[in-house]
Amino acid sequence: MVRDLQQYSAWRQGVVNALQDYRNWAREAELLDAGSEQRLARALARLADDKLSVAFVAEFSRGKSELINAIFFAGYGQRILPSSAGRTTMCPTELMYDPAYPPSLRLLPIETRAGNLSTSDYREDDDAWTVFPLDLQSADAMYEVLRQVSTTRHVSVEEAKRYGLYDEDDPDMPVTLDEHGRVEISRWRHAIINFPHPLLKQGLVILDTPGLNAIGTEPELTLNLIPHAHAVLFILAADTGVTKSDIEVWRDHIGAGAGRLVVLNKIDSMWDELRSDAEVDGEIARQQDQAAHLLGVETRQVFPVSAQKALVGKITGDAALLSRSRLQSLEDALFDELIPAKKDIVRKRLAEDLQSLNAAQQSMLGARMRGIVEQLHELKSLRGKNRNVIAHMMRRVEAEKKEFDASLFKLQATRAVFTRLSTDLYTGLGLDVLRDHVLAVRDSLNRSRFSTGMREAVRTFFDSIHEDLDQSERKVEEIRGMMEAMYRKFSAEHGISLAMPMRFSLLKYLEEIEDIEEVYHKQFGTATLLMTSRVVLMERFFDSIASSVKRCYKAANADAEAWLKVIMAPLEAQIRQHKEQLKHRQASIQRIHDATDSLEQKIEAFEAEQASLEQEKARLAELAGAISIAVNAEFVAMTAAA
Repeated sequence: MVRDLQQYSAWRQGVVNALQDYRNWAREAELLDAGSEQRLARALARLADDKLSVAFVAEFSRGKSELINAIFFAGYGQRILPSSAGRTTMCPTELMYDPAYPPSLRLLPIETRAGNLSTSDYREDDDAWTVFPLDLQSADAMYEVLRQVSTTRHVSVEEAKRYGLYDEDDPDMPVTLDEHGRVEISRWRHAIINFPHPLLKQGLVILDTPGLNAIGTEPELTLNLIPHAHAVLFILAADTGVTKSDIEVWRDHIGAGAGRLVVLNKIDSMWDELRSDAEVDGEIARQQDQAAHLLGVETRQVFPVSAQKALVGKITGDAALLSRSRLQSLEDALFDELIPAKKDIVRKRLAEDLQSLNAAQQSMLGARMRGIVEQLHELKSLRGKNRNVIAHMMRRVEAEKKEFDASLFKLQATRAVFTRLSTDLYTGLGLDVLRDHVLAVRDSLNRSRFSTGMREAVRTFFDSIHEDLDQSERKVEEIRGMMEAMYRKFSAEHGISLAMPMRFSLLKYLEEIEDIEEVYHKQFGTATLLMTSRVVLMERFFDSIASSVKRCYKAANADAEAWLKVIMAPLEAQIRQHKEQLKHRQASIQRIHDATDSLEQKIEAFEAEQASLEQEKARLAELAGAISIAVNAEFVAMTAAA
């Protein structure tokens, strides 16, 4: 696993190096406009912040934490995450490594559920978290600190309801009360373990969920963490099989697809000295087939394992026990699916950027080359010509320059329209508008305690968001159409070769909003709300919806702002270059007219510049090819090279 992630990191670093080489050379050659600089900066930032996330999802006591210990932490010679009979992980727990923080356990208090902020909203607020340092020199000390994720407290029913953790209409709830009528809840809402494990340092993020019931009560899991995980391990227990709640969570929140694996844990409960190995294997195979049938997946996607025996086998060096635990097959499948899937995501993100990037640089080089060729043609045509012909050519260049300057005045009028449309776009995407939508829903939720009123408020919210984004998308299309017309006009009138302005669309943000809305409908369908009073839970869920939509709006605003800043950059760069070429042509012919330079010397200088541009063109193609090679490199080649 370490090798696989190291190879992935090496692949990613190879792409980074190729992009940096391209950027550095293009800067020196003065071939980078603002748009190209921005594309490169964003591509490099995405690669630097690249993470691989794996979520472990199951009902409590299925062995999630033990499986994490067996796969990732057996090298420490004991359990790192708490794992015992009953519930151990009481809150969603992320294992990751961020060098900006010391090794520590960061815990978000459960009391934050009473407010209007989601877990994501608190991530940048260091003061909101309780922090326990981790002693990396002592596995026992680390274990004691990490036991905090399993701590609970008893609160009144009213307090539990305020946090959305007690549903008075659920007939099973009263039996969970203690002798004083109190509810046992987790002490913490979310935990982040910052730990310099080799895999975590390579960018792996592990999510340990606190049981299927938390999928419904902690919206952050439903809306963000599980859907965005690159791999999800859904853990069943061989001794209990597939339960109704397992099927519901699989269908509603996970589902079959790339990076989705089913783990049939605790097969050691089926080991029996009174039966032959073949009989035991047959029984395990039947459980495997049944789980696959009930979840609607192929049998090969269900992995029977014993996490506990695998951990013991790794720690004690018992190869036979480790082999019998069958963990190796799961580990192979996890990383065989996880890393290629992540590489495909990175490649798709880079593909469009790289295509636009190279086109912009090739266009600038092409414009320079055409300018040199035109000037060479002019100068060579002067051979043997008298001063009157040269004077006529000077007047022609002067007229061309005046015509070009006049067209620049027309450009100012287009800029005014561009500014107005940009303002309209920002208005539709404005966070102030979003805030008003959110406040309207919260007001409706506070006034209505009936399911129909609450559903109507949220439906109106999503309708408003769709309308805002649709309107903004129309403005984007209007701006792009206007700019493309302007690009074509300049190309036709002045012979400037221009790649069309970089494309931009808000459709991906519309799709993100639709995904959020779909999760909401699954969580709060009509029948659920009519039969169950889940008012506080719905309010908490809407807080997470609002937070997710806000993040979406911020990203859309940032992308729109970046696009508007650079959409004119290629045109402006070509205009500057064309003005310089006209100026140089005028100066060259003037010097020849004044006999301050010999015609042949000037021709030689331009021919040398032409040869230099040809070398630059070849170097640009070479660097672009190096990026393509790095992006499409496979681990097989990297392994062979090693």
